[in-house]
Amino acid sequence: MADEFNSVVVKLKQGLIVSCQAPVDSPLHEPMVIAAIAQAATNQGAVGVRIDTPEHISAVRQRCTVPIIGLWKQQIPGYDVYITPQFHHAAAIAQAGADIIAIDATQRQRPEKETLTSLIERIHQKLGKPVMADVDTMEAAIASVAAGADLVGTTLYGYTSETTHLSPPGFELLTQMVEKLSVPVICEGGISSPQMARQALDLGAYAVVVGTAITGIDSLVKAYRAAIS
Repeated sequence: MADEFNSVVVKLKQGLIVSCQAPVDSPLHEPMVIAAIAQAATNQGAVGVRIDTPEHISAVRQRCTVPIIGLWKQQIPGYDVYITPQFHHAAAIAQAGADIIAIDATQRQRPEKETLTSLIERIHQKLGKPVMADVDTMEAAIASVAAGADLVGTTLYGYTSETTHLSPPGFELLTQMVEKLSVPVICEGGISSPQMARQALDLGAYAVVVGTAITGIDSLVKAYRAAIS
């Protein structure tokens, strides 16, 4: 199983992963639109894509052969974890065609008192997929590797109550993770230029994820409009 996991992860090495997502109220939030965006990204050399929801993953799978990092954002009352919070969410995106399962690996409470270790074990054993742990702190990163994560991302740096005073990209966290972790480290969050992506790789990131700066039409137009109004 380890060799199978490595054969997927190695395809991402030193490359650009494009996060192709859109707000639920955006006209872009349609499976075929997301699939077209993903195909445009891979046509220009993206080594992988990061996709939310089973429907979008399924549509992208039909048009793209690169690895899909799949996730399913779910708001569960009483819990702050929202990126693929439970096993059945992971199972759905695996069935839709995700190659890697991204999960919230922060140290926040999980639904049904499930532990991070048990969730990762179930994904490995029942779905046969590698796991990307989305973390916010070094402590969470270390814990996720101990729990069995195959790769770790800086995804939630600046987006949790513990890190709201920090602004992505988390280059300091990235550097610490590269130095201390035994698994590939993915830099994700706040990468707003090609130069920043290059910097992340120079700091030791295995790969870099860019989302809003490439595919975030809604938020980008809103920002431009606010600046010129």
